[in-house]
Amino acid sequence: MRRTAAGRAEHKLRGSRTIRAAADKVPHVQTVGEVPLRPAAMRSFRSTVWEYWKKHGRHDLAWRKTNNPYRIMISEVMLQQTQVPRVKEKYKEFLKAFPNVRALAKAPLSKVLQVWSGLGYNRRAKFLHDAAKEIVRKHRGRVPLLYSELVELPGIGDYTASAIRVFAFNEPDVLIETNVRAAFIHHFYTQNRHKVSDRELLRYIAVAAEDQDPRKWHSALMDYGVHLKKLHKNPARKSAHYVRQSKFEGSLRQVRGAILRAHAKQTSMNAVRNEFPDRFDEAFRSLVRDGLITKSALLHDAQELSRDRGSQMLFVSRNSRRPLPQRSRRLSKAT
Repeated sequence: MRRTAAGRAEHKLRGSRTIRAAADKVPHVQTVGEVPLRPAAMRSFRSTVWEYWKKHGRHDLAWRKTNNPYRIMISEVMLQQTQVPRVKEKYKEFLKAFPNVRALAKAPLSKVLQVWSGLGYNRRAKFLHDAAKEIVRKHRGRVPLLYSELVELPGIGDYTASAIRVFAFNEPDVLIETNVRAAFIHHFYTQNRHKVSDRELLRYIAVAAEDQDPRKWHSALMDYGVHLKKLHKNPARKSAHYVRQSKFEGSLRQVRGAILRAHAKQTSMNAVRNEFPDRFDEAFRSLVRDGLITKSALLHDAQELSRDRGSQMLFVSRNSRRPLPQRSRRLSKAT
């Protein structure tokens, strides 16, 4: 792919030199529980990661078989706070519905949310939809290479921008996420060490990535991290940035998802309101605020509720005037 002068400049800025320079800014003072950074230890670590990946890597993942920037962007947004097994089928379904960025940009938001349904965190679907429209409008339908342009897209933060650069364009950016943290904390910090910051990990990550193929190395590193989390009760818990995911049952996320499903099916939301009477209004307002549902849907729901209540009142009113059966009248007189 041909780069502009700005692209070449940014590539140099965010390439291996700057990664190493950023790592060098971290004071080389060994802290308690930290394993010294020695060449032999790093070679051993790399060898372990590569060996595991060659034998047990998740080579069958659909997004590992492509370097299409649009498809990589879709996978990276889907994988935010969502486990791989849940993403696998939804990724295929989403791409079947919206095979390219222009198809996604042209689609109505309601259709995008309908296809997204089941993954949770539905704002991501709206962000993707908005990002697609921006890519078509500003970048002629091509996902940009430059980090500075990627982070300007709706819903694309620092990590996702770097991940797109690594996996779509094979650029040597630094990726720090839970599986990467697990790998480095397990190998370079002792059992009694906690609250390890990403700033501390940066120099290990930068040195390990030197002279490695960015796309393959980060895939291998993440797969190895997943493996370690199963064996050692998730070493990433020792990270200063570790956050336990909140409980889904009874959460605002659950109510929001139920409302969106009812809205997508164009059915009355009374059942959702009855199931979550304490959180329905809060969830509905948050969806309107996020642009995932319109105020007209709220009006429609209110009209549905009013009609249902009116029908119930009419039913009671009519029944109250209905004469009692003969047996009921006899029983009534007897009492």
